[in-house]
Amino acid sequence: MWKLDRDTLSFFAQKYVWWKSVEEAIEQPGRVIAQVMNIGDFDDIQAVEMLAGTQWLTNILNEAEIGQFSPRSWSYWHYRLGLADVDKVPTIPGVGILDPCLSIGRLD
Repeated sequence: MWKLDRDTLSFFAQKYVWWKSVEEAIEQPGRVIAQVMNIGDFDDIQAVEMLAGTQWLTNILNEAEIGQFSPRSWSYWHYRLGLADVDKVPTIPGVGILDPCLSIGRLD
């Protein structure tokens, strides 16, 4: 499945999941990898793709939670993994959910 050892996963957890302890973060390896996919630098993205493999990264996208990816990262990974044609990227999770705060002060 994936070839990320505990040390590598811990490195990414410390760097990209700063709001949790490393031990707590690595209990959810998919969440750690999603963070690298979303905000990782080029070298870390290259490493994650090589070590995790495209199938696991595809699974992470397919199971993405609301707010886990920026629109830019969402599109990038769909194109990079060959999951979408140009202008055919699936809607990012959470788009279209009504936020009552967004309608305050609007007349339409």
